[in-house]
Amino acid sequence: MDSSERAFKELRPYFTDLSHEEFFVMYLNRANELIRVKQLSIGGVSGTYVDPKIIFKYGIDMDASAVILAHNHPSGNRKPSESDKKITKQIKQFGELIEMPVLDHLIITDNGYFSFSDQELL
Repeated sequence: MDSSERAFKELRPYFTDLSHEEFFVMYLNRANELIRVKQLSIGGVSGTYVDPKIIFKYGIDMDASAVILAHNHPSGNRKPSESDKKITKQIKQFGELIEMPVLDHLIITDNGYFSFSDQELL
């Protein structure tokens, strides 16, 4: 995964036409090649919860070297909420601690995406 656009193209099918929020993680090897995409939560219309410990437990089990986070906004609004920013910061700090960096967090809608990395919010 060498760009947010490439990650978006890989993840988009998981989020097509959803009326509720879901959270997925892309697990990558040392060459930033995809190991697996894993769904971690299904939420409601206005939110979903993800536990950072679970993200990295799966990453350790898969021998992942990095992760890309992704969730959708069924409303079509690509702008991250304060809650999105807060959880991204927490997950990023956890990843740094265990040397499994968060390379990006994408907010996906039916009409595009927002990349925390591209907007220098990581």
